[in-house]
Amino acid sequence: MESLRLSKRMAELGLCSRREADEYIERGWVKVDGIVVDVLGSRVLPSQSITLERQATEAQARRATILLNKPVGYVSGQAEDGYKPAAALVNAASQHAADRSRVRFMPALLRGLAPAGRLDIDSTGLLVLTQDGRIARQLIGEDSKIEKEYLVRVEGDLSPEYLARLNHGLVLDGKPLKPARVDWQNRDQLRFVLREGKKRQIRRMCEVVGLRVAGLKRVRIGRVMLGDLPEGKWRFLAAGERFD
Repeated sequence: MESLRLSKRMAELGLCSRREADEYIERGWVKVDGIVVDVLGSRVLPSQSITLERQATEAQARRATILLNKPVGYVSGQAEDGYKPAAALVNAASQHAADRSRVRFMPALLRGLAPAGRLDIDSTGLLVLTQDGRIARQLIGEDSKIEKEYLVRVEGDLSPEYLARLNHGLVLDGKPLKPARVDWQNRDQLRFVLREGKKRQIRRMCEVVGLRVAGLKRVRIGRVMLGDLPEGKWRFLAAGERFD
């Protein structure tokens, strides 16, 4: 049985991100088979038991996850080409008045806050920003099975054959896409449900079948809905609210 780096194994188990794992190991907050391991680069067998000390779980509980209704004109990650990052919208004035968390904005909230997935500059809707590596891995890890749902206004004609291909049968960047669920919501709007997130995937899928995207809005990630969150506003992920 081949050994793995402890930090990699912790990430595989969903205990934390690899970066967080290194921090916890250095602080002596990780036990392997009941024994503290505080040396970076340590290796473990898949059969060994890994647990976190109370300090690590408390640190995780303090890490914030934010749901933002991103408007057009903001990039998901770092600022680029003169466009502001979506995180610039997270401030005291833009917190949704109906946020049920009862937690108020503090500047420390922005430290380490990163997008868990992308949403194109021309797209709107639900964007997750988090300080929690576990949630980031859950949403964008290679083995993520979390669905993302989009409402897409399109222009052009779509035959039943091409609609079937949108559901399964398209290839992007030389690789077959995973099966999707695509159906008409009304005469000019499609609903896409995907389990992957290639760059500009929906727009490129539509181009292949001769459609032009006139508007794209993400309305759900896993079990978390955009709901009535106004555009440009944000709220905390509520206690007990889960993506899976």
